[in-house]
Amino acid sequence: MTIRKEVEAILAHLGVPATTGNLTVRTPITGEVIAQIATITPEAANKAIAQAHAAYLEWRNVPAPKRGELIRLLGEELRTNLEPLGRLVTIETGKLLSEGHGEVQEMIDICTYAAGLSRQLAGLTVPSERAKHRMMETWHPLGVVGIISAFNFPVAVWSWNAALALVSGDAVVWKPSEKTPLTALATQAIFERAAKKFGGVPTGLATLLIGDAKVGEQLVDSPLIPLVSATGSTAMGRAVAPKLAARFAKAILELGGNNAAIVAPTADLDLTLRAIAFSAMGTAGQRCTTLRRLIVHADVYDKLIPQLKKVYGSVVIGDPGAQGTLVGPLIDERSYNAMQKSLEEARTSGAAVTGGDRVPTTNDEAFYVRPALVEIGSQTDTVKRETFAPILYVLKYSDFADALALHNDVPQGLSSSIFTMNLREAELFLSATGSDCGIANVNIGTSGAEIGGAFGGEKETGGGRESGSDAWKQYMRRATNTINYGTDLPLAQGVSFDID
Repeated sequence: MTIRKEVEAILAHLGVPATTGNLTVRTPITGEVIAQIATITPEAANKAIAQAHAAYLEWRNVPAPKRGELIRLLGEELRTNLEPLGRLVTIETGKLLSEGHGEVQEMIDICTYAAGLSRQLAGLTVPSERAKHRMMETWHPLGVVGIISAFNFPVAVWSWNAALALVSGDAVVWKPSEKTPLTALATQAIFERAAKKFGGVPTGLATLLIGDAKVGEQLVDSPLIPLVSATGSTAMGRAVAPKLAARFAKAILELGGNNAAIVAPTADLDLTLRAIAFSAMGTAGQRCTTLRRLIVHADVYDKLIPQLKKVYGSVVIGDPGAQGTLVGPLIDERSYNAMQKSLEEARTSGAAVTGGDRVPTTNDEAFYVRPALVEIGSQTDTVKRETFAPILYVLKYSDFADALALHNDVPQGLSSSIFTMNLREAELFLSATGSDCGIANVNIGTSGAEIGGAFGGEKETGGGRESGSDAWKQYMRRATNTINYGTDLPLAQGVSFDID
């Protein structure tokens, strides 16, 4: 069976109707065309946004625990369809099959989390300075949430946002990457089955808009959308943020990452080696949390780096669905060219590059590369710029303060790690004067965050938070309420205003 035929069979199984249109969809596994699908017109997109707003006005009146039941049903549907949807993720993104399945499992996990959260959307009772007064805060649904997702996590990012938004009483409108629309269509079909089981879901509560960047601009510009959660490049964030700010809308921005790990002299090198391998090479270096900079103490540099080169030279590269493969393809030629440009810049600055070459295949439209290890003497502009490809820059340090300074001396601030058995180093790394990232780990890699923690970063990463902890608050509006159950009317701060 050809990949295209397999895709058609998966889509039919998942309930996606056959379609044709102007958007060409390719698989990075072979580069071949696997579908032609229709995109939405600007007029239809505006109509869908208005319908989502109408759905929100109805959905906000549904009790939160009942809203949680819809997400529980969605989780059940996803669990039933984990294998076909996971396989479709692999075909459309080039991820390993285990990663495709893992992404769907992440969707299931966030549904479980959000269903429980629906009974915990609680505010506070605040002590009042006035007698016979009660002050409290309450949380209310916000409105329509716009979701703009990237190709590398084509469905999990939608679920992080949609599960929390829907239990919060919001509607969602989703614009996926043009590179991965099939997984979005499949997810939408799965949601609609869950909604049918739930019964009475307002039309347009969860809407999918297939299109180019102009569709994303409509979400950003619409006065009916009070929150946009956008995942993508820092350049995209720079375009989105001012537009949202101009109309006082809220933003959750998940942008670039230039993640680093410090390897201290006391590090468990076997554990460190395994953690680096996945963090730097997993998903062919196309995760926002991919390890891109390795800062190694001089005492262990000559032991660790030769071992790492051996791993880089022997890792199996190929069909991500095949047994034993650890590195699949880059998403497209543009990513390959960006990788080669960065490697050439590194060579020009005197760096020693191991790997980075294209791995030949029978199809010129598929771009497989050997992950690159770049030993470089200083943190150049090339190192400070995120290249969304499997490039790991390696720097040497002797003083821990210098390592921390190197670590933080980049514009991005998403994920970070330290490998050490020194308690003081570990605690310093996690302190206010340590890592300046939104995620800071000890003795694990930079990739593979769990849904229970808030996910996001600082600086040019955007500052947004998704998934766990109290990220749900971004999808709701807060109201402070004061109730006077007495007969007097004392004013705060002792203000006196008596009338006859």
